[in-house]
Amino acid sequence: MERLSLFLSNFIDLSAEASPWLLLGLLIAGLMKSWVPSKILSKHLGQGKLAIVKAALIGAPLPLCSCGVIPVATELRRSGASAPATSSFLVATPETGVDSVSVSYALLGPVFAIYRPFSAIMSAILTGLLVGTIKNEKIHVPINSLTTSSGSCCSSKPDTEEPEPEKNSCCSSEPTIDAPAKSSCCSSNATVTMTQPTLAETPIFNDFFEKTKTGIYYAATKLIDDIIIWLVIGLIFAAIVHTFMPKEFLLSYGSGLPAMLLMIVISIPMYICATASTPIAAGFIMAGLSPGTALVFMMAGPATNISTLGVIKKEMGAAVLIRYLLGVALCALSFATLLDVGLNFYQIDINHQMEHAHEILPHWFGVSCAALITLLAIKPIRKLVL
Repeated sequence: MERLSLFLSNFIDLSAEASPWLLLGLLIAGLMKSWVPSKILSKHLGQGKLAIVKAALIGAPLPLCSCGVIPVATELRRSGASAPATSSFLVATPETGVDSVSVSYALLGPVFAIYRPFSAIMSAILTGLLVGTIKNEKIHVPINSLTTSSGSCCSSKPDTEEPEPEKNSCCSSEPTIDAPAKSSCCSSNATVTMTQPTLAETPIFNDFFEKTKTGIYYAATKLIDDIIIWLVIGLIFAAIVHTFMPKEFLLSYGSGLPAMLLMIVISIPMYICATASTPIAAGFIMAGLSPGTALVFMMAGPATNISTLGVIKKEMGAAVLIRYLLGVALCALSFATLLDVGLNFYQIDINHQMEHAHEILPHWFGVSCAALITLLAIKPIRKLVL
């Protein structure tokens, strides 16, 4: 009974921690859907190695966690971004951000504040390049790409066929016999009386609110429906790990490659934000784990969880998922080993640069956001509001 109570407490805490950033991610994705043309995304995040680099640089500063990045990355993919660029974005965005860098500086010192975003961006680029080795036929086609935006699926005429010119048009360049010589709607002598529209009636003003409203509605319905199942599964699994996997189990393995491999196995399925992983990593270091082993946790934890892995398989296929996991794991091990070697060589003690953690967002706010997401995910209740 005590374990069950602890599990429920951990589940609520994790949900409260993830929900504000998830709502932010849903909002960004919805506005991106309605405001950013697909041509721009496909142009900058389409095929090629440069798109992978751009995706990493765009995602790195965004304050989105591993759950908040899911709807944004899903919309990027469906808007024309390539699988390698989407994978690069999925790694860079949750592994680092403006908020996590500042927390890293406060808790772990300047070395981590610089090395962490650098390793995140490089990890994203390398993972994207690894995904880029997959043949196109093994990558799932985005759902929105299966339908075209122009032309009817039942039309017997091709879209390129020009429409027949209208006859007897008052604006036709070739006047008809019956057309009157005067009072033409295209006549230069005709006077047109127009009233000046108010601000609320202007097309630009209406277009702004219509697009924003459409984006928010899309985020609160379609996107939530797409990710809610994997989100719940991921949070349940993370709560199980938090409840039944004590920190002492990790510390018993010490440091080095065995500890790093164990950290990867534990970090990949669980949910943890980049910002939230920082104080936990600081606790690992103070308890005796090497900074490199803690870095593995901060890289593999945010970049991978059950929710993210499920969406990757659904949107891009199993081949992308395998290379995504391989890229994240290899990069985490490589950059973690490099960090430990560098700190030992320059005799830098991370423990002297660490301070106590502080709560980033109030718990009541996170619980409120979790309740809002729950209400939106229940369709009968959602229909009463939207």
